[in-house]
Amino acid sequence: MKLNEKQLAQVDAQIKRLLETDSYYGNKYRELGITGVKTQEDFEKIPFSGKADLRDAYPLGIQAVPDEEVVRIHSSSGTTGKPVIIPYTAKDVDDWATMFARCYEVAGITKKDRIQITPGYGLWTAGIGFQAGCEKLGAMAVPMGPGNTDKQLQMMIDLKSTVITATSSYALVLAEEVEKRGLKDLICLKKGVIGSERWSEKKRQAIQAGLGIELYDIYGLTEIYGPGIGINCEKEEGIHYWDDYIYIEIIDPKTGEPVPDGEPGEIVITTLVKEGAPLLRFRTHDMSRIIPEPCSCGRSYPRIDIIQGRSDDMFKVHGVNMFPGQVEEILQQVDGVLSEYVINIAHDEDHNRDVILVTVEAEGRVDFEKTGAKIRELFKSRIGVTPKITVVPFGTLPRSEKKTKRVIDHREM
Repeated sequence: MKLNEKQLAQVDAQIKRLLETDSYYGNKYRELGITGVKTQEDFEKIPFSGKADLRDAYPLGIQAVPDEEVVRIHSSSGTTGKPVIIPYTAKDVDDWATMFARCYEVAGITKKDRIQITPGYGLWTAGIGFQAGCEKLGAMAVPMGPGNTDKQLQMMIDLKSTVITATSSYALVLAEEVEKRGLKDLICLKKGVIGSERWSEKKRQAIQAGLGIELYDIYGLTEIYGPGIGINCEKEEGIHYWDDYIYIEIIDPKTGEPVPDGEPGEIVITTLVKEGAPLLRFRTHDMSRIIPEPCSCGRSYPRIDIIQGRSDDMFKVHGVNMFPGQVEEILQQVDGVLSEYVINIAHDEDHNRDVILVTVEAEGRVDFEKTGAKIRELFKSRIGVTPKITVVPFGTLPRSEKKTKRVIDHREM
């Protein structure tokens, strides 16, 4: 999907504005002799940007406006290396709220709804983004923040919350607790807006069944405003994104070359009107594809497919590249296996070989030994790796209020 004339003009204006600053990208583009763009080919000559750039520019080297125009900063939730800090102008904050309100509207949420917000507040973009969009829409915000499940459930019942916003991991915690405590008839939830991590179909089904709600995938990342730059519609045929604010291209993560529409690859995002920290051709490492056909819902906003994983989520065992998404596809095919799993990888020094242990939860009605054998066979035939499999009862694996860590690689520790 190529830039249209308006988007090209917006990218050209962003470059010219950056060149007038002493910012990290202003200096970089001057050194490279980049003065603007007139065609798609000009655009594709702009170098990619990434988290390494933002860490090199720490703390505020990417700021492209004077200090007096910055009204807020946010930081990514990553835990490695220097944090990434993103400055926002008042317009950036308002644009983000507008996009987020649009997400709620696509999900069929109105001013009459009461939205319980469980993602974290503070430097992280999640909680405050969900709240700003809620207020822009005119709905009632219940800004709980993360954790304290007892209080969450009490407020959910007492305030008759109709929408829950959460990571999929915490939505599962709430669903399990509602079922365990027999509260399903007391809650008024109708919809859930879920973000920040990819989630399997089994987990989706468990949350839907536990809370009795429609679920919507919201997309975003701190570097590009935060959550709210896209959401799936009621047809569940991909994620609509707001092409009046961002441009998305899909590239081959190895070569960096754009791939044809419909082909899978890595999402690269350009901010078209962002002021505080404009980013051109930012590599997200999220894997998806452009869906070229119009959506049956009738909306004209373009779509990407649901996020399939991350190019940097890959792990290698016995020389075989693997992704959590492949594991989830295998587990989905085994009767009685639930959504929660964890992968531990270690190196056996005595035999000089890697060992992979996959622990999964299953329903008590199935034979754990036969279930483990079935999973092992599928791994061998589909991926070419034979792991050790441990099948445990429902509720054995730890639950998370944030993102769930699926792969623990002891070789890196």
